[in-house]
This record gives sequence, C-alpha cells and structure tokens, in this order.
Amino acid sequence: MSVPRCQRTVRQPVAVEGFGYFSGRDVRVEFRPAAPGAGVTFVRGDLSPAARVPVTPVLRLDVPRRTSLEWHGARVEMVEHVLAALAGLQIDNCDVWVSAAEMPGCDGSALAFVEALDSVGTVDQGAPVRQIRLKRRIRVGDEQNWIEAAPSRDGLLSVAFDLDFSAHAAIGRQTIRLNVHPTTFRAELAPCRTFLEEEVARAMVAHGVGRRVTPQNLLIFGPQGPIQNTLRFDNECVRHKVLDVVGDLALTGCEVVADVVAFRSGHRLHAELAKQLMEQAGIPCGDITLERRLSA
Repeated sequence: MSVPRCQRTVRQPVAVEGFGYFSGRDVRVEFRPAAPGAGVTFVRGDLSPAARVPVTPVLRLDVPRRTSLEWHGARVEMVEHVLAALAGLQIDNCDVWVSAAEMPGCDGSALAFVEALDSVGTVDQGAPVRQIRLKRRIRVGDEQNWIEAAPSRDGLLSVAFDLDFSAHAAIGRQTIRLNVHPTTFRAELAPCRTFLEEEVARAMVAHGVGRRVTPQNLLIFGPQGPIQNTLRFDNECVRHKVLDVVGDLALTGCEVVADVVAFRSGHRLHAELAKQLMEQAGIPCGDITLERRLSA
C-alpha cells in the first residue's frame, strides 16, 4: 500500500462570481485556506452571524437535480461542482465562503472553479490525507439505477459510468472509465457541462426556475443535439456524470481509493454510497461529531 500524500489547502484566497441556476441570485464564492484536518466547510457569509455548513452526506437534502446541504437552518445548494473541483485537485482543507445559498452555475461545469484554484496554487500541510480504502464491495440502488464501489486494483479512484439516454437520440447511450487524479480531472472532467433535455428545461422555466439561464450556460439538448451550443467532447454528458460522482463522493471528507462503477445513478445514490463508505471505514458522521468539528 502506498503512503498517503500530504493534506493540502489553497495558498491564498481566490473568488469566483456568477449566479445560481435555480435561484437566479448573484453569488460570490471565495475559497480560503483552512487548517490541517479541517476538511471543507461552506460558510454563509451573508447571514448574521456567519453560518458554517460542514460537508458530510448526513446533511444532504432530498432535492432534485443537485446536491444541497443544510445545518441548523443554514443551507448551501448545488455544491457538487465546487466539491468536485476541490477533490479533483486534491485540495483537502478549505473554507468556502459564499454570499448566497446557491453556488454559481457558471457554464455548467467545474472549469471556473478549477481555473481560480489553479491561479493561486496549493500548500502542503504535512499531515497525511485521510483515505477510505474498501475492504469489500458496496452497492446501492436497484436494477434500473445503481452505483457500486469495490477495492481499488491500482491504488487510485477510478470511475466507470454507463449513461443510458437511449430514448433521446441526440444523447443516446454513453460510457466511460477514467482514473481520477488532478491531471485527468483538469483535462477530461472539469470542462464537462450539465445537460438537460429541451422539454425538461421548458418545464422548469414554466415553473419559475432557471429564468436567467440561457443555452450558453449549459447544454440543452433538442432532437438534433445541443441548442445554440457545441459539445466539448463527443461524450460530454457521461463525463459530466463522472464529475458529479467525484463531487458527491467528496461528501465523505476523505480521499476515496476505490473502483467505482455506476449505471444511470444520480446525486441521491451517490450520497448514499458516500455514507456507506464512511460507515465501512468506521468514520462517524453524526451530529455529535459535527458539533465537535465546528467547535474545534
């Protein structure tokens, strides 16, 4: 077994600005250095006093199409792309200060966050990173939608995803398998954008959601392909699903070393897998642990 790498944090604060897809509200996200062992914590700086929301699967809210967390009444929404950027770049400790509940959608990918983080660099913090290495296979879901994790064959996180949109010819069925580390994350996953079918996008707008969003902010698929946009990869949709997996597994607060395979899974199943990974590794994630962490 290889020796775990050192924990890392950002070298200095850096910010990204945009608006939330669901709320339409302008928001600023600022990544700030955090101490060894602190993990990733969202901080609602717009509240008085500022409210801290730790990253853990037990705080996940059951809301559609995004990963959202709530702690003592303070909520942060659509956090998966921020978490994916931090995990993909192997940044373990960071306070993420935000000026509103929902993270900026940017172009629907994690690219803006990665570019901001790369612009300031990271600092090694001496302490070894906390890892989850599986002893046995874990699977959640059913025959229609599932995700599983097995002991890693290569000492890395690998993710294989089977995305089946056969009913929508322009998306179709896409598959991929990638070893996830900073180099592949930057080049192969970070630029990959959220996607929606045109009829789903229209229904959301009709219900008052996403009115600031245009086809240039993400991939909206019509019968012939993306509307007023072009793909960055032929299989960009399934690559984005892997991006989501990386972000949702970051809810563990650990570096996950496993072979992950998914079939048509989404945020709810990813969070359930993250919770079971922590349980198998003997890592507590209940309220008492969170209180101790935030008061430390």
